[in-house]
Amino acid sequence: EPLARLAGPQTIVISIAAGRTLQSFERFLAPGTAVIRAMPNTPAQVGRGMTACVANAATSAVQRALATELLSAVGEVVWVETEGDIDAVTAVSGSGPAYVFLLAECLAEAGRRAGLPPETAAKLARATVAGAGELLFRSDLDAATLRQNVTSPGGTTAAALGVLMGEPGLQALLTEAVEAAVRRSRELSR
Repeated sequence: EPLARLAGPQTIVISIAAGRTLQSFERFLAPGTAVIRAMPNTPAQVGRGMTACVANAATSAVQRALATELLSAVGEVVWVETEGDIDAVTAVSGSGPAYVFLLAECLAEAGRRAGLPPETAAKLARATVAGAGELLFRSDLDAATLRQNVTSPGGTTAAALGVLMGEPGLQALLTEAVEAAVRRSRELSR
């Protein structure tokens, strides 16, 4: 409310506040004020972020383009159709870096338990996650194809993937995790 007086007819309000709906801003702003809800993620710190946006009805195509240009300074920008989509965005790309960092933690710990010195295991895990992420980013191939390219039939990777893709499996765990994050995002916006 105290900031409402700073928004004029040409102002574009861009919010990165989790759980704050477009409507919550519109209540305090002059009618017709352009409001954009954006969900960036922490890789924005290194120019590799992913930001998803949704705009209110008052936001013009020119204003959307200006917001895209501004937010592109820290990575890629996508627009979603409905504000409800932001809850899923929050769960996938907003929270997603934490899932990747947890993967690196777990991989390092597994390496330590397999007999590697902790520093070596941590370095291997960090470089592997970063390198695989960069390969995925640069490649025209989808993640499934890249995974298959690493996997020799009957080899060590296939043995490990048998565990990760078995029951309950990584897919089931990530789906459950994303669903929990979506629920919490919806709770925060009430």
